[in-house]
Amino acid sequence: MMIKFLRITALFFICQLNVAQADDDLPDFNFSDTEEKIHDITEWKGKTLVINFWATWCQPCLKEIPDFMALQKQYSKQNIQFIGVAIDDAAAVSRYKNAIGVNYPILVANEWEGYDLSARMGNKANTVPYTVVANSDGKIIYRYAGAVKKSDLIAIIAPKN
Repeated sequence: MMIKFLRITALFFICQLNVAQADDDLPDFNFSDTEEKIHDITEWKGKTLVINFWATWCQPCLKEIPDFMALQKQYSKQNIQFIGVAIDDAAAVSRYKNAIGVNYPILVANEWEGYDLSARMGNKANTVPYTVVANSDGKIIYRYAGAVKKSDLIAIIAPKN
């Protein structure tokens, strides 16, 4: 429990880097959902992906999810897909997901696998929440450690005219 508290506290003291390098490729990965069905990231190939690492014990994470749900609904027809990667116990994730009716895929990773993947995507502090946006070519174009503002995310994912 103390480690979880320290990770959350670290959010306020880390230097946040949110601009990705142009050559940052989204790594391949797969995890099970709450129904134990395995999903590979290639399932969403060709879409802009918003990947959010979170946990049920993380209050800033839980505050972001309703915004993500609203944005998924708003932008789903514009080839944008939100994906949650819960670094948590599958039963707790399933209870939370069902209680609020999450409308995008939630994958479940154990602590080692989840933090390893988020680190490969630039999460140097190994903290949650952590959000990555990859364009339709599979290039990471945005990363944010901490609770991302809805308006900042819209600025990244909204189609440009």
